[in-house]
Parts: sequence; structure tokens; C-alpha cells
Amino acid sequence: MQAETALIKQYLDIGAQTLLLPMIDTPAQAAAAVAATRYPPRGVRGVGSALARASRWNSIPEYLHRASEELCILVQAESTVALRNLADIAAVDGVDGVFFGPSDLSASMGHIGNPGAPAVQSALAQGIETVLRAGKAAGILTTDIPLAREHLALGATFVAVGVDTTLLAGSARRLAQSFKQQGAPSPTKVDSTY
Repeated sequence: MQAETALIKQYLDIGAQTLLLPMIDTPAQAAAAVAATRYPPRGVRGVGSALARASRWNSIPEYLHRASEELCILVQAESTVALRNLADIAAVDGVDGVFFGPSDLSASMGHIGNPGAPAVQSALAQGIETVLRAGKAAGILTTDIPLAREHLALGATFVAVGVDTTLLAGSARRLAQSFKQQGAPSPTKVDSTY
């Protein structure tokens, strides 16, 4: 799902101030996504949000005039097309940063399931450099700690190092394993006199 105008407007109306918008491959898509976050004449965001949660039901003075100053718009580069257009995407006014999706990028590059492939990592390093050169924030997700440290060393502005579901599943596996290693408890007789 690419960044959809109606959905962006809904998230902003309920008070989101930072948006991570997926599958941005071209500067035109980036500009359209930014336009969805701005009020006319700079964009297409519906003015009815002045009555919504984002403006605390019209109690924030000058909300319509300053809302865009309080937003952080991050676009996701997840394909070889996005990488080819990266400098132009990063140059779009209103794009505050680019977040790289290594898993989808690796698939787009022919390395599905292998975001650590040298070609993918080289492309990511070049991408981070391109985004930083544009004066924007560069971010990435990796659960591989050495790669996370490498990305930070390359200058990545923000690095996500965990995924909630993966952390939960890993913790559950470790807990189950700790009981398997202790052995099953002996069955106990249940007192049925209660």
C-alpha cells in the first residue's frame, strides 16, 4: 500500500505528528504524500480537522497555520526504483527523512530473504550517504546488531533494532526452553476434597 491521501489525513486528524509513509519510489509520489499533510494552498489536507483531535477540538490557536511545522514526514525507500530516484525524493520540500526497508529492497534487488547481502548493504550505504547529503534524516531497520552498528557508523540518523513481535516470540521461546531444560515437573495428586 502506497501512502494514501485519505489515510494520511485521517492519521493527522487523530493527532499523529510523525508519519512513516511506505513504498515511495518517485519524487512525484513523495510530493503527493507531503501534499496530503499540508493545508491549502500548500497541500490537500482537509480543513475539517480544525474540529478534530489534532487541534484539540479547535482549542489550539492558529493550528491551521502552524500544523505543518509540527510534523515529521518520513518516506520509505524499499525498491531499486526508489534508489535510482533517491536524490530527487530526498530533495522534496516537506520530506524530513528517508527510511530504508532492507527486506523489501533486498527482494527488489534479487536477494529475497537476504538483506545482509553485500550488494544490498552497499546500496544501503550509498543511500544513507545520499540522504544525508540532501540534509535529511536517514533511517533503517535491522535486527542484526553488527549491521545496526555499521549503519550508525555510516551516519544513519535513526536505526530501529528490534521488532515487537520478534522480541515477544523470542522471549516466549527462551521461557519455554528454560522449562524444557529443567524437565517436566512431576505430576502431583490433586486433592478432590475441596
